[in-house]
Amino acid sequence: MAERSTAAVEVADNSGDEPPAAQADKATTDGVAKAQKTEDGKAGEPGPEKSADSAAGKPAKSGADDPAGPEDGKRQEARQAVTPPELHSGHKLARRYRLEECVTRLDGFSSWRAVDEKLRRAVGVHLLPADHPRARSVLAAARSSALLGDPRFVQVLDAVEENDLVYVVHEWLPDATELTAILAAGPMEAHDAYQLVSQVSQAMAAAHREGLAHLKLTPSAVLRSSTGQYRIRGLAVNAALRGIGAERPQRADTEAIGALLYAALTQRWPYETDAYGLAGLPKGVGLIAPDQVRAGVHRGLSELAMRALVNEGATASRQDPPCTTPDELAKAVAEMPRVRPPEPTFAAPPEYQRTTYQQGSYARPATRPVGQPAAQPVPLPPPPLQSRTGKALKWTVSALLIAALGLASWQVADHMLNRTNSDDTTQSQSVDGNQQKPEPRVPKDLKIEETSVFAPDGDGVQAEDVPLATDGDPATAWITGTYKGYANYGNLPNRRGGSGIVVDLGSVQDVYGVDVAMYRAGQKAQVLAADEDASAPAALSDFPRRITELGQTGGNLKATLDKPVRTRYVLIHITELAPASSANEFRGGISEIKVIG
Repeated sequence: MAERSTAAVEVADNSGDEPPAAQADKATTDGVAKAQKTEDGKAGEPGPEKSADSAAGKPAKSGADDPAGPEDGKRQEARQAVTPPELHSGHKLARRYRLEECVTRLDGFSSWRAVDEKLRRAVGVHLLPADHPRARSVLAAARSSALLGDPRFVQVLDAVEENDLVYVVHEWLPDATELTAILAAGPMEAHDAYQLVSQVSQAMAAAHREGLAHLKLTPSAVLRSSTGQYRIRGLAVNAALRGIGAERPQRADTEAIGALLYAALTQRWPYETDAYGLAGLPKGVGLIAPDQVRAGVHRGLSELAMRALVNEGATASRQDPPCTTPDELAKAVAEMPRVRPPEPTFAAPPEYQRTTYQQGSYARPATRPVGQPAAQPVPLPPPPLQSRTGKALKWTVSALLIAALGLASWQVADHMLNRTNSDDTTQSQSVDGNQQKPEPRVPKDLKIEETSVFAPDGDGVQAEDVPLATDGDPATAWITGTYKGYANYGNLPNRRGGSGIVVDLGSVQDVYGVDVAMYRAGQKAQVLAADEDASAPAALSDFPRRITELGQTGGNLKATLDKPVRTRYVLIHITELAPASSANEFRGGISEIKVIG
């Protein structure tokens, strides 16, 4: 928790744009009102806003879109009157959220990394005073975003106004990487860029169908998880915090996706200004196709980026119409040929090294380096004895060797005979004395005293049906609900640790294996055991001893151990569910559990 991770919280970064300027009469989202009524029934004045062009890192336009105006001085005074709350690390909100580290403090609000002490997990928090001119719009945007419930977006967990503060609590993703960091390393492969535009356009199309817009869809707002899934943070909330609006929110988000694809293909920002750590295009050249900026760019993706950016004077390289909504962009991605991942590359095997014997040193004399003295000749052994005395000595040594070999052979034969007689005597004594050899161990099913659902994130799955997995009837089972979209329980925040069943044997036993009948084949599961001195284990770290490896299961999950594991608690842990009967749905469970002793 001490490690800072800006990839897990919306940091309201300044890269590529200035603080919000005044611009009235624009909607912050498709379905969220830009202003809330005050308590006396009058409409409240909307806070300072910023055009979608400036939010995307584009240069501000002149004329009607000029941020300066007659009301600029009054709004600047109102902004200065709003001071961010004086909070510090360790402060608690609602006696639950403990602030840990301030990530951003800007324009009257601040963003924090915090800890939800109730669920023992990291979260992100946006804070601003209740009298902030954008406090009402932030609350409305956060509550609308929370109702979406789409796992492709970083979820809003809470939106509260209390003690003169407004705060929005959202997920914290420590294992995710910002697209900003990915682009800093270089252009993306065609397959990765294809996945980026496909997933982001589909997610934003779903959001706009619910009346929600992003309006600040920058590289810092897109995260890639360790599994390769892209997630979008700050839906509606980022724009409300910054006072950003757009007359055509769908057009603004579509162009932002096109800019992300352009940057992924070229590592350049598609405007003349530098933004988000990326260099802009040369001034005076205009918007040119990605495949003209960098060699080797995928032609279809290059044309797709231009179709999403054509409203700013660009010309598509083909006659295809421009994409003006995320839904049109998602359909265009689906219609193009699928970009396959690159073929894996294998390292060349090391060159075969010939041994010294194969190189012929046995037959050829070794070469002598220049300047090294020649080796001294090895003296030859003296010739064998040729006299009568020598012949007698040879016969004597031969006779002694023959005698020694005969004696050794006789001793070995005598030892073998004695061993055979000893074995016969032992067998005879065993039969006569009714002495039996120790019988081999017979496996038996250990008695299960109690079962409970495994809920590492504080929320169990079908806890009332757990006894059905140990009732001796394979026809009954503990069955999970149906989850959509992802096999890991729908990728829901309260299912990150998976689920399963904890078996209590009543006392420490020698466990030689398990035999688990799965409700459905294709689940990803493992069997773990707690230490001997464990008491009421609840977290995954409480089961450090492994009985089976984590992997896909068939109809049964069996394991037999050569050396028993002494434990009282056994965990059958399911991390991913099996495909259900309908497409894009997943379900799993356990029919019967046997622990073998």
